Amino acid sequence: MNSIIEVKHLKKNYGDKEVLKDINAEIEKGKVITVIGPSGSGKSTFLRCLNLLEKPTSGQVLFEGTELTDLKSDDLDKLRQKMGMVFQNFNLFPNMNVLENIKLAPMKVKGMADGEATALAHKLLKKVGLDEFADHTPTSLSGGQQQRVAIARALAMKPEVMLFDEPTSALDPEMVGEVLKTIQDLATSGMTMVIVTHEMGFARKVSDEVWFMADGYLQEKGSPDEVFDHPTSDRAKDFLAKILEA
Repeated sequence: MNSIIEVKHLKKNYGDKEVLKDINAEIEKGKVITVIGPSGSGKSTFLRCLNLLEKPTSGQVLFEGTELTDLKSDDLDKLRQKMGMVFQNFNLFPNMNVLENIKLAPMKVKGMADGEATALAHKLLKKVGLDEFADHTPTSLSGGQQQRVAIARALAMKPEVMLFDEPTSALDPEMVGEVLKTIQDLATSGMTMVIVTHEMGFARKVSDEVWFMADGYLQEKGSPDEVFDHPTSDRAKDFLAKILEA
């Protein structure tokens, strides 16, 4: 199996609250995984443990065979560069225009020359359909446009894996489609992705595997058809019945 990320016996506690109880999973290179489940089931915490934005209480996270939990901060930062992260709330710098937001990390972290970073930023903005907004401030854009800029910014570091933490949950319904389309285009390009989402139709369409998480466990893993049409756990059956009826 060509795994890029392996998770072994991952647990995460906040005080007495056990959020992740014993997660074991492998993410293969080039695969698109969507993580679904009820609110508060540990999905976002799991995602943030993959690049150690949250430090696991116990267990292992291995990226290309290297255990992240053992690394010193400099080495961890280097490996984190290989994992792009897109958050719910964009996290763009309001005092910089769109182009500057995208150029910042390649220049600062990778030492890329200004001209090269500018060319890369324009190329990525074209990819997400926003090149004409290069000199706009983030606050002048719609939520959907800001999220697409955030995706371009993450791609500017040329990551090997993209992590999406509910990328459409802060958006108005009419803006959701444009962001999902951008992610879908990425999926067809062979990028490895892990996407925490509440968008079931999108999960069905874009995923190689769907993981259902509830009560701190990965309760179900399979193809979209297996998980949506033939769930085996009672928890998944119950959740999907409610969601798909709604």
